[in-house]
Amino acid sequence: MLGKRLIAGATIGLISPASPENVEAIQKGISFLKNQGFNILEGKHLYDKWGYLAGKDNDRASDIMEMFKNTEVDIILCIRGGYGSSRLLPYLDYDLIKENPKVFAGFSDITVLLNSFYEKCNLITFHSPMGTSNLEDIETFKSFMFTLMEGYEPYIIKNPSEFETKCIVPGIVEGNLIGGNLGLICNTLGTPYETDMKDKILFIEDVSEAPYRIDRILTQLLLAGKLQQCKGIILGQFKNCDLPHYEKSLTLEEVFEDRLYNLNIPMFSGFCSGHDYPKLTLPIGARVRMNPETGVINVLEGVVD
Repeated sequence: MLGKRLIAGATIGLISPASPENVEAIQKGISFLKNQGFNILEGKHLYDKWGYLAGKDNDRASDIMEMFKNTEVDIILCIRGGYGSSRLLPYLDYDLIKENPKVFAGFSDITVLLNSFYEKCNLITFHSPMGTSNLEDIETFKSFMFTLMEGYEPYIIKNPSEFETKCIVPGIVEGNLIGGNLGLICNTLGTPYETDMKDKILFIEDVSEAPYRIDRILTQLLLAGKLQQCKGIILGQFKNCDLPHYEKSLTLEEVFEDRLYNLNIPMFSGFCSGHDYPKLTLPIGARVRMNPETGVINVLEGVVD
């Protein structure tokens, strides 16, 4: 299922499904989007705060559902991640989402919503910048706009020329693209919202996780037999996942070598998506072809209608 492509003058519905954001950051994002010619509809609970959450679970979930139901809303954009999206999964009406397919976009903690909407509703979602991301980053905004406006036919995703990728295991493969934040993907194991990785191309990224914690997450996914099922793996940005010294630690690269590289699954690293910039937009659920030797992702079908 596809949401409608973004056009000039479209209405963007803004929601906070996870952690709260300060008013100034939200207003800055709104001003930028309005200056690009878009209308903004703020979720009823966009500015709510309840400890480390952007309001109560029922309220945050209701904002998601209201945006899907509202015929004036063209795309739904999350304002930030943090923590809390997983708490909403039991409160969402997946049948209603199926009946009202729309572009749904965000990253980080939003990963669980992106993959759940694809798996339960067959809706293509978007691992993308959010309302308080640095949308003034040229490559980030260009990728976001191109995907949502021009992605109604097959297209190519690749890093800007100054950002090289690294081929780990060669081999051109096709599959449906899934993934996002590594920790959030792992958190769904053993739940009704567990990510199906069989014959999929898995994209992963993370932020501020020491190498041993990345090791722990990858080990759990390996013990669960998940990573072995993938057709291909794309490593994105792992920002601030290194240490000032390694006397008592493996490096992140050593963790990847030990936990991933010997799976003999086509794989490349250095893809520009995650918690850094530029932040390229990825269509979660779309059929893609990946080429680790060139670092190119061919999107084989339209991702917006």
